[in-house]
Amino acid sequence: MRFPVKNGYTLIELLITMTILAILASIAIPSYSAYTRAANRTDATKAMTFDAQALERCYSQTFTYVGCAGAPAGTSATPQGFYDITIAVPTASSFTLTAVPIKAPQTGDSDCAAFTLNSAGTQGATNSGGVSNTQACWGST
Repeated sequence: MRFPVKNGYTLIELLITMTILAILASIAIPSYSAYTRAANRTDATKAMTFDAQALERCYSQTFTYVGCAGAPAGTSATPQGFYDITIAVPTASSFTLTAVPIKAPQTGDSDCAAFTLNSAGTQGATNSGGVSNTQACWGST
């Protein structure tokens, strides 16, 4: 008596395949998430640079940052919606822009928790512990 030939996978083969896929996913997913967060940081830096340029254009015409209509006053979301940018004009001759994440995956970005840019052109960034991380966050070396 001959046994019929069965085509298919054994349970052991399936478990080995699933284990290999789990190992690959455990490496690839965190790496991809970190890459995505780093790429989305440009949403904050680009929007802050555009707002600073608008404030500078206004200042060159009126010699004050107060009441400049070129950049939205107060807090507004960035074009991609990952950050809120706050424009503060403490004096007629200075401003400070601050960006904080408001939407995932950027809310999980502990390396760059807040960005700043002031009227002197000084860029700043801090991690979630409040330690400066400007070079990594703004992309300069």
